[in-house]
Amino acid sequence: MDPVRSTPRATAAKRAGQASGIGLALAAVATVVWSGSFVASRALHDSVPPVQAAFWRWLIAIAAVTPFAIRETWRQRALIRAHLGHLTVASLLGITVYNTLVNQAGTSTSAGNMGMIMAASPVLMAVHERFTGGRLGARRTIGLLVAVAGVLLLVSKGSLTLDLAPGDLWMVAAALSFASYSVLLRRRPDELGSLTFLLTTFVLGALMLAPAYGVSLAVQGGFDARPATVGPLLYVGVLSSAVAFFAWNKAISLIGAARAGVVYYLQPVCVALLSYPLLGEATGPAQLVCMALILGGVVLGSRR
Repeated sequence: MDPVRSTPRATAAKRAGQASGIGLALAAVATVVWSGSFVASRALHDSVPPVQAAFWRWLIAIAAVTPFAIRETWRQRALIRAHLGHLTVASLLGITVYNTLVNQAGTSTSAGNMGMIMAASPVLMAVHERFTGGRLGARRTIGLLVAVAGVLLLVSKGSLTLDLAPGDLWMVAAALSFASYSVLLRRRPDELGSLTFLLTTFVLGALMLAPAYGVSLAVQGGFDARPATVGPLLYVGVLSSAVAFFAWNKAISLIGAARAGVVYYLQPVCVALLSYPLLGEATGPAQLVCMALILGGVVLGSRR
């Protein structure tokens, strides 16, 4: 073998491996941080109306991202106008609708169930990728199926019969919205910077949510700004929005929605680990077995 010719190929393979590792790590960071947001949404269920919680989340997120993104966003304002349609749909699905549905679900179901049901969204990501020409591969498909089995057993408590509360149905709708948003990320214009995309979608999402926020204020009234409400709002605004969305968007650009989606199966495990000490939601032996299935599926599905 000619060593001169093999060097560029080896270098390219090394870079691809590094990009894959970074992408998986970023997807894991987003997943862990988002797990905490389900606990925060559940903690706010009786003190902050869902629409108001979502609106303040994005105002806080905009304040957190603006110092880092404003210069790039201003330079790319012509690109924003050119791709405004794509940005608006992504904002509607991932910012306005998804997080409002999560908050609504938190009013009538547990944080554990919220995390478990959201773990179904990677199935939709993978199916969409398959039907748009992508290849999942046998190992990733097996990993996806193993993880799905763990999620189904977890939700059904081992009986394979689902008894869904209204909040569970809201979470199903949230999973559909998030999966569609993640697929759209793969089609994000390459010339549009990550920070520009993040700030623009946050602003557009908040603007579309503003009318519903006004109605909520008029009908339900405001909420008391105290540590028990401000703390969770700061968490979801800074970490779950600014940090986690940046990490997830970057992960999608590096490894695609399907591979990032497999890592997302870690979410029920993280939510269960957080919800017991913070909310008193216990995790039993059967749930631990299901979590083992989910983790095994993640290991299989995240490898090529």
